[in-house]
Amino acid sequence: MDENIATLASAIGTRVKQERLARRMTLDQLAEAAGVSRRMLINVEQATMNPSVGTLLRISDALGVGLPDLVQSPEPKAVKVTRQGEGAVLWSSDSGGRGVLVGGTEPPEVVELWDWILGPGDQHSSEAHTPGTKELLQVQEGTVTVGIADQTVILEVGDSVTFPGDVAHSYSNSTSEPARFSLAVFERGVGSGHREAGNA
Repeated sequence: MDENIATLASAIGTRVKQERLARRMTLDQLAEAAGVSRRMLINVEQATMNPSVGTLLRISDALGVGLPDLVQSPEPKAVKVTRQGEGAVLWSSDSGGRGVLVGGTEPPEVVELWDWILGPGDQHSSEAHTPGTKELLQVQEGTVTVGIADQTVILEVGDSVTFPGDVAHSYSNSTSEPARFSLAVFERGVGSGHREAGNA
């Protein structure tokens, strides 16, 4: 892991452990509630791996916190500012792509704001999120293909799409130039126990 990823993994691991202990949950209890293995949870808490967005979503919901809370400082603030370059890079590719969680609101109604870059040929696939999740995407640069269940939408600069995030979906760039898009994800009732095992 490079230094930035290692720092983020360490912060996430510390936060997961703090939240788990605050709820008096054992590793086994949290692993079962999140639908991940005990070994996976140990690796997350010890920052020996960079977990997928899907794994982090399952853990955050089992703890009753939003994904942004796992990657931001735990002090609650009415106004939270994320400066350029300070977002959490939760996905990256060999061709320079990255998914950056810029910020988000607190549970139970969580809105996440993402800044995505897809390198040439990149694709990010997501399993279905919790029931009722909605996504809103707008292309800033290049061309982005969004797959939503069995439907495919090709978007150019300035185009946007709103779609249900509770079905399998993907974002891809089949061109030879990078593409960039903003993504807002709305999840209702985070931490209320309604999330089924899923992925981001």
